Amino acid sequence: MQKYILYFGLFLLLLVSNFSLSAIPTDSIPTDTIQKKEIVSNIDSVNVSSKIVNKVEKETQSLKAYFSATKIIISLIIILLTFSFLKLTSALLSVWAERNTKYRVTLKGFIPIIRIVVWVGAFSFIIVAVFRPPMASIFAVSASIGVAVGFAAQDLLKNIFGGIIIVIDKPFQIGDKVQLGNYYGEVVGIGLRSTRIVTPDDSLVTVPNSDVMSQSVSNANAGEENCQVVTVLYLPLSADLQKVKQSALEAAQVSKYIYLNKPIAVLFFQEQIGHKIMLKVKVKAYVNDIRNEFAFMSDVTQTLTNEFIEYYNKEELKGLY
Repeated sequence: MQKYILYFGLFLLLLVSNFSLSAIPTDSIPTDTIQKKEIVSNIDSVNVSSKIVNKVEKETQSLKAYFSATKIIISLIIILLTFSFLKLTSALLSVWAERNTKYRVTLKGFIPIIRIVVWVGAFSFIIVAVFRPPMASIFAVSASIGVAVGFAAQDLLKNIFGGIIIVIDKPFQIGDKVQLGNYYGEVVGIGLRSTRIVTPDDSLVTVPNSDVMSQSVSNANAGEENCQVVTVLYLPLSADLQKVKQSALEAAQVSKYIYLNKPIAVLFFQEQIGHKIMLKVKVKAYVNDIRNEFAFMSDVTQTLTNEFIEYYNKEELKGLY
């Protein structure tokens, strides 16, 4: 109870004091004092305005100094020289790689790495050596650009980061035979935005890097010059398995595209085609160059078809399809 009485007393005291202050007539304040206060406030506002104008002028002059016409021209020249250098370097590495089949995949694998390193170095040189802004300005501008670009170009950034991850992680490299989604072919380019492959039908397919990173990738040679090729042949169940196996091994061994340092395997399966059960023969062998994949497959198929032509002339294969 005493506590509430104390609070009430303090409330009355404050109320009386406020009333007494507000009751003081303004006429009692001298007009000279009021005029002096107005003059002082006007002077302060003028000083603040002049300070703001001076600061803006200084910032404008500093920006003009950073982004002068000379520096912009120098930056454009550096970008043009960098672009030309990368074009020439990529062309020379590609020609050298094509002339050295053994090291073709390895040499072409350096192309995307060189591009990323050179472009990063060129832009860093332009910022640090040409424009030379304060570090605080670099951090502030970088943060602003990062936020703006992050909202405006999310898909583009996904592709760029995907390209960097592909170069670093190397699930495949230029020259590999890969399966990307529904497309199979040789990787001919890995850029910051997309990966390009050439299909067996000689079609150039461009796949965004974000799509590459979000799906499984099958690599046929994993950076090596040779890769495994599977040739499939169908024969009737009455075929002599030992003869078929021996003929398949010989057909693979005599091919000019064979890579003999790795084993050759002949496998047999049964598979229903139409209304009949057929003998499915798989010949697994390695080619000496990944680009000879389909030539080797055609070579083995032609040899075995000529070898077992009598089976295809029998009545049991007629009307199969």
